[in-house]
Amino acid sequence: MVTNHANWEARVPLHAASRDYGLDRYAAEPERLSDVVRFDLPRLGDVDGLDVVHLQCHIGTDTLSLARLGASVTGLDFSGSALEVARDLFATCETPGEFVESTVDDAVVALGSERFDLVYTGVGAISWLPSIDRWAEVVAGLLRPGGRLFIRDMHPMLFTLDESRDDDLLCVRFHYFESPGGERFESEVTYVDHEGTLSSPEEVSFNHGIGEMLTAVLDHGMTIDAFVEHDTCPWQALPQMVETESNEWALPDGRERVPMTFTLGATKR
Repeated sequence: MVTNHANWEARVPLHAASRDYGLDRYAAEPERLSDVVRFDLPRLGDVDGLDVVHLQCHIGTDTLSLARLGASVTGLDFSGSALEVARDLFATCETPGEFVESTVDDAVVALGSERFDLVYTGVGAISWLPSIDRWAEVVAGLLRPGGRLFIRDMHPMLFTLDESRDDDLLCVRFHYFESPGGERFESEVTYVDHEGTLSSPEEVSFNHGIGEMLTAVLDHGMTIDAFVEHDTCPWQALPQMVETESNEWALPDGRERVPMTFTLGATKR
């Protein structure tokens, strides 16, 4: 989608310069892992020696973290400038990795079918995709038989909430289920601390209900191994959230009110 591509191209220089991504720290600390991948470790399992594709890899910090865990990694993203940053990061860290510019829809054509042991997708990815069924079809096409899907992402319930409120009420405002055309938003800021504003502030977001996601995974020949809902997320998605000791964000009290993220693991039959 043209709108979202322009939005993500505009985010790249802000993210690459941000202290939240901290690209310089990866070269200075050879064993450093991203906070996202570090959170995933207890459920991710051993990736040493696996062929791993990271869909919607952005500037490559999670991809590099997977490589540091021993995986042979391929990153895919539709943003050419994001991939330039990722390639530079891997070169600076003297780490092998392949990066391919493509949409998720075209990933099987761009990368080859049944090539990978693990498809990894990180936080904040699938909400940019209009069809969760098509996403699951692509994942299945990339995986070898017996290969695994691992995804942690924002919970669809979180995406329904009105983030403009300044009190402690959680109010449903947006679609929970996948809807044609998605929801259009405009913001001059992104989710990390940065200077300047986005030159392309418009975006289109697509929510996908948990049932829709699980059904899509099952329909495309995968068996669900695990599903976990979490009460934290990697950034301040709502104004009342507070930072935790694990560098995640959570509601200050009453965490049981709503899930923030989820983890899904599945295996291709």
